[in-house]
Amino acid sequence: MDLPDDARPADAPARRPASVYGVGTEPDARFSLANERTALAWLRTALGLVAGGVGLASLANLTDPHVVVDVVAALACLTGGIVAFYALHRWRANERALRLGHPLPVPGALPTLVAGVVLLGLLLAAFALGRAV
Repeated sequence: MDLPDDARPADAPARRPASVYGVGTEPDARFSLANERTALAWLRTALGLVAGGVGLASLANLTDPHVVVDVVAALACLTGGIVAFYALHRWRANERALRLGHPLPVPGALPTLVAGVVLLGLLLAAFALGRAV
């Protein structure tokens, strides 16, 4: 339970970030925890993308390097960084909405991420088929 500022002990630190915890009222803990689990799932996805990019770059160094593999590795790492930033942004927006009693924001990045993965898969499949012929 979060105490009002006047009931908080003088030596107790304020919750951070203040832009999130300094507004509204404390929501049901289950909703905050679900929001945190969702942010952590996005971070696991971001970490997987970065790890995949690093793995591809390492594989390209061990085999006949090809520009396409390097480009895919760079895109995976870049996308992982963007997804990590998105996770933090969404966590903040959702937590603020919960605390203020507003509807949750519309998730905009998920369709873009899905379309990007599908497009990348199709391009890589076409590249692999082109090399096999």
